[in-house]
Amino acid sequence: ITYEVPQGMLPGHAIPGQFGPEVREAGLWVWRVEKMKAVLLDPTEIGAFYNGDSYLVLKNRGEQGADLHMWIGEKSSRDEQVACAMLATQLDKYLGGDPVQHREVQGYETPEFMQLFPRGVSYKEGGVESGFRRTQGSGPVRRLYQIKGKRNIRAKEVELSWNSFNKGDCFILDLGDTIISWIGSQANIFEKQKVREIASLIRDTERHGKAKIVNSDEGEEPEEMLKVLGKVPPLAESTPEEDCKADASNSASLYKVSDATGSMTTTKVSEKSPFAKELLVRDDCFILDNGANGKIFVWKGNGANKEEKSSALQIADNFIQQMNYPRMKTQVEILPQGKETIIFKQFFQNWN
Repeated sequence: ITYEVPQGMLPGHAIPGQFGPEVREAGLWVWRVEKMKAVLLDPTEIGAFYNGDSYLVLKNRGEQGADLHMWIGEKSSRDEQVACAMLATQLDKYLGGDPVQHREVQGYETPEFMQLFPRGVSYKEGGVESGFRRTQGSGPVRRLYQIKGKRNIRAKEVELSWNSFNKGDCFILDLGDTIISWIGSQANIFEKQKVREIASLIRDTERHGKAKIVNSDEGEEPEEMLKVLGKVPPLAESTPEEDCKADASNSASLYKVSDATGSMTTTKVSEKSPFAKELLVRDDCFILDNGANGKIFVWKGNGANKEEKSSALQIADNFIQQMNYPRMKTQVEILPQGKETIIFKQFFQNWN
């Protein structure tokens, strides 16, 4: 996979007006990728993601470093994903190459990403490219969200019908002035808590506080709900929790990446973790392959050359392709030397 640089865009030069000096301060910024531009979201829109779009999410913690996440919607176009990767590279350069970069794919986000949105994340149908961004105010709102999970609980927009329901999850029926939160008889305690939070998130951000929330339990559906969805049919039983993939295998291997020969080559340096920390040489980049667990890390040594450092995401993509891992289910984390995370360090013996 190669990323073509559009004309007029040179690596290292931010598009004028794209990212301002304020992103160097502590804070949370979210941009939606529209054509080749990063469009900053209003704070009230933060936490809602259209599944046809790609986003950049920057969490700057000041002295404690920064995390830059690329979020890819399951229906976003290849062009948007490439634009997102290039904009991330520009923002990373603008911030001196210091952020830890993550590629997040809808439905497979990391816990670190989910923690940036204490009030939860919701997915919406549509996007810029498809021209299918529903506008508020074109007739009454009618949406149904499913709330599911244990540790990383997500709200996802689903088809407005009883077929979308089951006894094991919680749901929100958003009718504009009225927001109905429905709790399945087999829902877990975390989902019950999250459904309340997300109902108030919709009320406070999308309705500016002007909507009433109606709480409802399975079997005690309010009139407004039956009017929209009809009579309640027999509902599906709870499905076993896909969110808790049993101990996803924690095996990993380590590869060295080098372009000394003029083209990028990867060489396996260790078959099995835990690895000796000395294997990470500051003049190179390395791939830690934990693909069995859906995760690839690229470690950038301080002494690695510019090409190796700036093509870290491409290196990861090529590797994912080579290993036949599912690209849209594999998380990528890019770590500058000295900014390693606990999750990365756990694969090495006595990292100190």
